[in-house]
Formats: sequence, structure tokens, C-alpha cells
Amino acid sequence: MRSKNVTAVPAEYFKPVNEELQGTVQEVSYKVSNYIHLTRQLVTDRNIDSSEAGRGTVAGDAILKKCNVYLPAAYDPIDNTVRYNVLYLLHGVGGDQYEWLSSNGKVDGRFIICNLFDNLIANGDIDPLIVVFPNGRSAHDWTDTSFNPEGTNMLGFYYFDYELRYDLIPCIESNYKTFADITDTSHEGIIYNRTHRAIAGLSMGGMQALNLILGGYRHDSTRITRTESPWNNELDKTVLAPGMIDLFAYVGAFSNAPTSSDGKTLGVSLASCVHDLHLLYTTCGDSDGVAIGSYIKSIDELIHQSGNHLNHFYQILIKDGFHDFHVWNNGAYNFSRLIFRNFDDHGRSRVVSKTI
Repeated sequence: MRSKNVTAVPAEYFKPVNEELQGTVQEVSYKVSNYIHLTRQLVTDRNIDSSEAGRGTVAGDAILKKCNVYLPAAYDPIDNTVRYNVLYLLHGVGGDQYEWLSSNGKVDGRFIICNLFDNLIANGDIDPLIVVFPNGRSAHDWTDTSFNPEGTNMLGFYYFDYELRYDLIPCIESNYKTFADITDTSHEGIIYNRTHRAIAGLSMGGMQALNLILGGYRHDSTRITRTESPWNNELDKTVLAPGMIDLFAYVGAFSNAPTSSDGKTLGVSLASCVHDLHLLYTTCGDSDGVAIGSYIKSIDELIHQSGNHLNHFYQILIKDGFHDFHVWNNGAYNFSRLIFRNFDDHGRSRVVSKTI
């Protein structure tokens, strides 16, 4: 394994590797039984209290959603002797399950993000892994990519945690050769499984990684909340999400969006968790007019409020970086090199603050 120092992405990692070392991408359809209905209620097949959800919960038919899955070159669906870690990469407010792929662009006819993971694996920087690119809108109209604060498609971003826990992760772990098995709910099983899952996102997806995984606020239209929006975007906070630290030991937020909760809120939620967060990786461009304010606010006081529940905390500024894939590819490159490692130094928090 190479050094884990946080660095800029090597230029050659954007280029394709030899064909036999190239991973593949599959589009996967799966049923979702936990999503926002046309009525703005939460459709669920679970016993979720309306006070936790911050809205009414109802029974309803499952919807069919799609995600994309990157499989490393060595992946063999028949081979039961090899298992893989899984990284979930979330998209931005106007994106979908193709943003990390199509919007990121291609080099020599191949998606840049696939080249990045192919090179990381081929050069021994990381072990072969599965990467899932979901659509982060848990809503009946999940294909609507418009920015509409009153839309259920927007509200769905703030309820993706239920779909992730009850629909998407079970689909991935029942259909692919993963270390983690969400059906194992024993104490030992939970501790083992969470160290084999990681999640990160860009912009709106970065907000989801913080608010929904660590335990920040959900948001809704100010027409519904009848309050003022602190960000002048017609959205305001409602209730705290319960968090998903029991499922993920590694979290990354790249240029996290303005509705990200502040560091004090996130740190307090972390401190209340049974499990430690092994790694939190945050990054932003220092010239990002969209997210630099929310990035600074979300990391302020987080380490102090989290007690001993955050083991490694990376705060990486990208010099002359904007709200774009230059920053986000940097995040994916460095985050993937840090996850799935043996962070066993409980009882102390290590903070790495760096500009690259």
C-alpha cells in the first residue's frame, strides 16, 4: 500500500488503465418502500414514528428506482471466496445517479471516476471495492432533477436515510459479494459490518452525508414550516435525523451544501452514538462561493462536541478550488485511500487540517 498522505490526484489517474484492469458499471433497478409521497407523507413499510420522521407515515406501494454500481475488474459473481467493501457516492442537487459518471466527464472515452478507481486499485493504493452511485431523492418523483424548494423531489433528499437503510443497502448486500451483511443484527455483526461500508457525497450529497449519517436536521419548504429560511433558498430545518453511524464507520463530505447542520449539532449527535466514527473527511475549495460558508460552519466545534466518538477528522481546503469536480475528484481520491483501514486508536481524536 502506498502512503496515505492527502495529496492532489496524480494526473495519470484520470487516464484509463489497460483494458483487463478496467472495472465495469451496471445500472441496477431496485424496489423502494420508504419514500416521500405526493402528499408529503413518508411512505414506509417499517414502524417509524411520525415524531421521528417529522411528518405523517403511511403505507403505500413500493416504487422502482435505479442506481449505478461500479464493480472492480477482478469481480466474479460466481466466486464466493472473495468479498468486497462498499463505498456509496452521493450526487448534488441537480444531479442524479449519473452525475459522478457523466457530469464528471471522460478521458479517452472512459468515465473519469472509473479511471480513478481503476488506477487506485491497479496501483495497490486501495483494495478492490464496489462503488454505488444512488439517486439521492427518496420521493415518488425521484427522476425530477429541478431545484424546487416546494417540490417533493427536494424533500426526498432529506429522507434518503430510510431508503438507504431499508431498501438500497439490503439490495446491494443481497446481490453482490460484500463483506457487510445487513441481515446480521447481532452486536458483533453490526460492529463488523459498519467497518466495511463508507459513504460520501458532493454538495447536496455532502449535506446528506453529514445530516443523515451523523445526525443533523431534515429540511422542508418554508411554505410548509411557516418560518424564514436562513439561506434565502425557501428551505428551513424541521427535525433531527436519527443518524446512521451504526451502519457506516467512514463518512466524507465534499463541498457540503448550505443546509448542512452546524458542527455543534453534528458533534452532539455523534457524542450520543454507541459507536465511534472512525473517519470524517471534509473538503471544499477555498474559492467556492456556494459551499465555503457551510463547510466552515459544519466543522466548527464538531470535534469539541463529539467527545471521543470521532477518531480521525480531516479538514482539507483545495487552493483556488471552486464548486466543481476538481475538488470532488480530489475528495474521492483521498477519501477512498483512507477508508477501510484499521482505525483502532479509540479514546483520542486526530485532526488533520491541510490546504493542497
